Amino acid sequence: MVRLCFGKQMWRSIELARCELRLEFTLACGQSFRWRETAEGHWTGVMGGRVWTLTQTDTRLWYYVYKHQQDSTHRKWAEEDSEPEAKYEVDVKAEALPCRSEEEELLRDYFQLNVNFEELYKDWGKRDPHFNEIADIFSGVRMLRQDPTECLFSFICTSNNHISRIQGMVERLCQSLGTELCLLDETSYHDFPALSTLAESSVEVRLRDLGFGYRAKFLQQSAKTILDSHGSHWLGGLRNIPYLEARDALRTLSGVGTKVADCVCLMSLDKPEAVPIDTHVWQIAKRDYNFVSNNGQKTITDKLHRDIGDFFRKLWGPYAGWAQSVLFCSDLKKFQNLRKTPVTKEQKREIKCEADDNEMVQCKVKKEEKIKTQRPRYKKTTKLTGT
Repeated sequence: MVRLCFGKQMWRSIELARCELRLEFTLACGQSFRWRETAEGHWTGVMGGRVWTLTQTDTRLWYYVYKHQQDSTHRKWAEEDSEPEAKYEVDVKAEALPCRSEEEELLRDYFQLNVNFEELYKDWGKRDPHFNEIADIFSGVRMLRQDPTECLFSFICTSNNHISRIQGMVERLCQSLGTELCLLDETSYHDFPALSTLAESSVEVRLRDLGFGYRAKFLQQSAKTILDSHGSHWLGGLRNIPYLEARDALRTLSGVGTKVADCVCLMSLDKPEAVPIDTHVWQIAKRDYNFVSNNGQKTITDKLHRDIGDFFRKLWGPYAGWAQSVLFCSDLKKFQNLRKTPVTKEQKREIKCEADDNEMVQCKVKKEEKIKTQRPRYKKTTKLTGT
């Protein structure tokens, strides 16, 4: 681990090749709705009851965790800095910490860094020629391991919705009901509300006033059902049962259909074989894989959901849900310009992992005595309002 200090502030980093994680894809493809790009290549959000800023170089993932007692110091420092492009040099020979910090363990768990993504991409590319065509451009679309409560109630908000509007709804939910963590450049960051808070009888009316519509009732009723019928630890316990059992259990909750249940299974309950199917994924199956339903359905039934999921599970194997997220990301409008622009050999070399990551890092260290990383900078923002 490398450390960067300026005053009382500290950056830390994890050795991680960019092909194993691309922040601009992973944090903006609709898995989590808590992250914002607050400066070029810098992502700020809430995870694990903490506020983070993340950025990366070709070989390292850098992270900064805001401590409550440091918030005012950081705000003053940011306001006084008149050089938005100023950079601090990082000595790569800095003393390594003797053991992993709690924050590093949280980050490794959140991004599931125990999974060798390079090998998965190679396997999917061999199985699927179409996947192989986009693999170089959309490398590092890693699956998050989110808190089950946050994941479930965030995805209840996704019904008949789009990513930017969902982000606004989740933000208002947290600001209204969650604990405030810190204030950065006039933006207040809040933790996700607890189950007990979401289950309160007054929540439905409050959320309707915030523009949640019919989803307000689903959120309050589902939280109350979980606490009354199962207990506060029930959601986390679904990680320990088979995929189909977990999905069926989630479907008993208000506002949770098969697609939402699959999203929660995949993104928070350790079920990598779950393949969420919506009209977007259905179009990908028909357009890119010539998938044809037996009865020519025009809507997604449970049977069609199962058939498409089984098709992709057979094609991609036990981590089919991870592979599907790569295709989903590549098909989002915000990333279409990447598909239209041919990838040069030089770009491919930059995003491709070498056979031995350690050798790659050593080679780069020899070439560059120091690596530069940018301080966190924040655009002026205004609070989100109801839509």
